[in-house]
Amino acid sequence: MPSRVRAMWLVRSVLLAVLVLAHGAAAETEEACETLPSEIHIVKEEFDELGRLSRTCNGDIAVNKCEGACSSQVQPSVITPTGFLKECYCCRESFLRERVVSLTHCYDPDGARLTAEGRHSMEVKLREPADCRCAKCGDYSR
Repeated sequence: MPSRVRAMWLVRSVLLAVLVLAHGAAAETEEACETLPSEIHIVKEEFDELGRLSRTCNGDIAVNKCEGACSSQVQPSVITPTGFLKECYCCRESFLRERVVSLTHCYDPDGARLTAEGRHSMEVKLREPADCRCAKCGDYSR
């Protein structure tokens, strides 16, 4: 029995050392979640009251995106069913703003460019990140 107790203490000591080292490494890891400019291509189709395509507009639009790394950790746990406690953090938006953008390349169903007033462009609403931060993964309560 004494050798079994020693073995359990050794395992416990090793796990404790791993946790201390992991915590120290996590504390040194910098979170670098930021709001960055990017560009997306948007295509929007418009249909008439009978459901037929009346025009298609597209454009390249400058928008913000969230990008970066956040500290996460996994540690042994006797409480959780999996035996591990996971704390995952993701770089994501903390606030969204709504913006109206103009798509200026519009075409009829045959592919001809539209130039007539009121048909040559289309206004589209979109939401983009105004600010980004590290947040618990899967937390969509905002």
